[in-house]
Amino acid sequence: MAGRALPLVLTPPKGRKKPPRHLADLSLAERQDEAKRMGLPGFRAKQLSVHYFGHLVDDPEQMTDLPAAQRADLVDGFLPSLMTPMRTLEADRGTTRKTLWKLFDGALVESVLMRYPDRVTMCVSSQAGCGMACPFCATGQGGLQRNMSTAEIVEQVVAGARSLQRGEVPGGPGRVSNVVFMGMGEPMANYAAVIGAVRRLTDPAPEGLGMSARGITVSTVGLVPRIKQLTEEGIPVTLALSLHAPDDELRNELVPINTRFSVAETVEAAWNYARVTKRRVSIEYAMMRGINDQAWRADLLGDVLNSYGDWGWVHVNLIPLNPTPGSKWTASDPADEREFVRRLEAKGIPTTVRDTRGQEIDGACGQLAALEA
Repeated sequence: MAGRALPLVLTPPKGRKKPPRHLADLSLAERQDEAKRMGLPGFRAKQLSVHYFGHLVDDPEQMTDLPAAQRADLVDGFLPSLMTPMRTLEADRGTTRKTLWKLFDGALVESVLMRYPDRVTMCVSSQAGCGMACPFCATGQGGLQRNMSTAEIVEQVVAGARSLQRGEVPGGPGRVSNVVFMGMGEPMANYAAVIGAVRRLTDPAPEGLGMSARGITVSTVGLVPRIKQLTEEGIPVTLALSLHAPDDELRNELVPINTRFSVAETVEAAWNYARVTKRRVSIEYAMMRGINDQAWRADLLGDVLNSYGDWGWVHVNLIPLNPTPGSKWTASDPADEREFVRRLEAKGIPTTVRDTRGQEIDGACGQLAALEA
């Protein structure tokens, strides 16, 4: 696999129909213009926005402030059905909920709700499948089907918020406080829709969900031009770089896009994001037994990150690999994991090991969709 150059953006197959346009695809002004185009007062679009983003309503019968004669047209025009839940699996006494969704064209994607004592995090998908071809990733092995729309991404979060509001998750009613773009797909390869979703999530109600941008994490395997573009967006989200190896020889194999953008180029783009935004970057590193978990690689990783200064621009998040059935890729020995942490901390790199949730419910991205398919 090493040495194979990949195009900057792997495009999904042509000829697919686009998802139906939804209120969440549009800004509030665009929704009002669309209502007027339909021959309806613009303020009806704001009322719908309050129902969708403010009250999390999905039953037209509860939208009693909309005239009965116009309600069907408004709901059909602005709130088409985007996804249908196929399966929901629970772990951690119901506080981790993984949902398999079928999109309008039959594509399958996954989202995960994780409730902690102090926060609720939604892990969302941005593509059906993925074109990055990382060999240890279940999604990457299935290839790319298509990009998701802004509204399809947002709807995963809204669905999670509804389940919290309705008391379906142990712990009583709550709200989604964090969103991580770490589900199926490479977010930066669907840049426009992902940024649209980030804006809908952070826009104040009723234009959006009113979340803090600091509670949103956008991950990437290292599409350098898109990292640079995100740097200029002016949205202070957390950038997570899925590095997985500190040297080009190994990363070319683990993350094939590295043949296009080297470790040095990728880390420099991440460092510049931190420099401009003053937001600490998270380095994601999946620990794989005998592959990338050697002590010397921890030392090398520390040296690579420290070459940009020790001003606290970075944090390393080690991920115990959740292996897929029959895969040669497996999790590191705990002793090797501890030594890796020790080596990084000795070089002054803040390091944590990710809490592994949902292993008993096919927790790794793409596993549930692959089984269903």
